[in-house]
Amino acid sequence: MSGAVDLNTHPGHLARRFQQAHSLLWGAMVSEETTSPQFAVVNALMEKPEIDQRTLSEHVHLDRSTIADLVARLARRGLLERVRDPNDGRRNVLRLTDEGARVHRKLVTRTARMNRVFLAPLDEMERETLLRLIARVTDAAEDLRA
Repeated sequence: MSGAVDLNTHPGHLARRFQQAHSLLWGAMVSEETTSPQFAVVNALMEKPEIDQRTLSEHVHLDRSTIADLVARLARRGLLERVRDPNDGRRNVLRLTDEGARVHRKLVTRTARMNRVFLAPLDEMERETLLRLIARVTDAAEDLRA
């Protein structure tokens, strides 16, 4: 029988702990009502207004079923709406409502503050390195899935 492994050498275990820490801080410092993935959707629609769900899914790197659920929840809260594409009447695009834009403004400030707290143990160069490495690993994993 082999001995236990050091889970601190397992990226998946560390990623789960990282995500748990992020979720706790998000709930305490940003919002208990709007989740981080919901914020990603609202933020994407601020950046790229009137895109369809497929394009949104690609933009925020979430699968289509997750995007469909997030869009439905945000629409029920009155933060976004589906409208006919003025250039193609067969297609719907997504648009933030005034309330969605207001929530975005509020959350941008809070997320910036939370990120400073979350990454406070690192100096500026370490923060940049961490974010660059996480992006590289996740991009490569997404390429494998595709």
